[in-house]
Amino acid sequence: MTKVCPKPEEKRMCEEAVVEPISADVSFASNQFPSYKLGPNDQIVDEPEENEKGPSVKDVVDKETGDLSDQHKRLSVRDLACKFDKNLASAAKLVDEAKLNEVTSLEGHVMLKKLRDALEFMRGRMDGRNKEEVEKAISMVEALAVKLTQNEGGLIQEKFEVKKLANFLKQASEDAKKLVNQENSFACAEIESARALVLRLGGTFEEQELCSKASRALGPNVEKLVEEVQEARRIKRMHKPTKVMGMQHELHDLKSQIQEKSVYSVKLQREIAIIKRAEGSKSCPYALDGAQSLGSCLRIRASSDSALDISKCSIQWYRAASESSRREAISGANQAVYAPEPFDVGRVIQADIVSNGQKFTVTTDGPINTAAGLQSRVESFLRKSNSEFTVIISQMNGQDHASRSHVFTVGKVRIKLSRGWITKAREIYSNSMQLCGVRCNANVPAKSLFWQPRKGLTFLLTFESEQERNAAIVLSRKYAYDCNVTLVGPED
Repeated sequence: MTKVCPKPEEKRMCEEAVVEPISADVSFASNQFPSYKLGPNDQIVDEPEENEKGPSVKDVVDKETGDLSDQHKRLSVRDLACKFDKNLASAAKLVDEAKLNEVTSLEGHVMLKKLRDALEFMRGRMDGRNKEEVEKAISMVEALAVKLTQNEGGLIQEKFEVKKLANFLKQASEDAKKLVNQENSFACAEIESARALVLRLGGTFEEQELCSKASRALGPNVEKLVEEVQEARRIKRMHKPTKVMGMQHELHDLKSQIQEKSVYSVKLQREIAIIKRAEGSKSCPYALDGAQSLGSCLRIRASSDSALDISKCSIQWYRAASESSRREAISGANQAVYAPEPFDVGRVIQADIVSNGQKFTVTTDGPINTAAGLQSRVESFLRKSNSEFTVIISQMNGQDHASRSHVFTVGKVRIKLSRGWITKAREIYSNSMQLCGVRCNANVPAKSLFWQPRKGLTFLLTFESEQERNAAIVLSRKYAYDCNVTLVGPED
């Protein structure tokens, strides 16, 4: 029995369908139609190109013509689908033939069984030589049955392969049809969009042409009218100021008047303050000495012989935004000497003196001024990651402390006091840390600083100069503020 298989031509056709690529769209060198004309006998006439760097129109047309001829030689999607349909029909025919062979094989088994039964019946009645011949015939029938069974196995395998090939071709045919429909829809959409673009461009060109014609027709008149309007506006501005300009002049006059009155008001307030202080100084037996700026010391002294000794009086220092505003007590400042710190800049400093049951108040002539050169000094320190100052520990935990020079390091996240490899204190900025100008007895108040790294540990540090002490306070408070911490003095 022969094996059923597809024809060689059909098999080669399937391989070509799988291997050969599908035709692609034509790719143009630019996104617009090439500008060329057709001369006599359909010959291409080149036009001068705007862009000399790109290829010429003739080269583009030749290239596209070659691409179209190459694509024409390839299998199109529709041709591919037709070949799949033909192969599918061949596979269906093979399936039908396999079914017929299966029926024929079944009939052969039935006939062989009947023949064997008949031979078995004859063998029972025969003897001698005839019986041997019948047995040979039975063995031959059994051999034919085995061979028929083997042929059926091969037939079943061929049937399975044919069905598999038929399913593959059917799926490929459906995919090809889908691809054809999809490409067709894409092509229709592209055609419609190109058609709409052409119509829109045509309408735009028509509108531009109409506008250009109208502008050419009305050009001289429009230019003359524009010149006349501009000349009229210029004459109007020269001879008749606008309302806005008048309002601007009025606002300028009002601003100048308000500025003059504010200056006069400030002058009057200063004169009134001087008069009040003069009247108070006549009755107050104490006076305030010292420059009213950072780096100096304010000192209370007796201004009359009848005044009680200042060391026997009770003193409390205050800071206020102005003389008439609410005062803020400076905690711990109860000595006759007070050194202003950066927090006092722009504020008035006052001191209450209680002597023999009477209360007297002395006040600075104006707000405390900043020290010269302090701002530039602080800016130079801000450019560094850590700022180091040379200090001497005057007191430690309220007790006098004799020591050599130490280094007071102000960083962006912590403050450290050390000498060489020995660290006295090192703490990050926290709510338990306190830092301010000295408010108690000190040898040089303007150069001294109070620092509490943590609870239970305090230092009284003396700097080399007043400027370095004030710069250290400003830097520490600035870095602490960046860490959401406010550095102030005790009970502030």
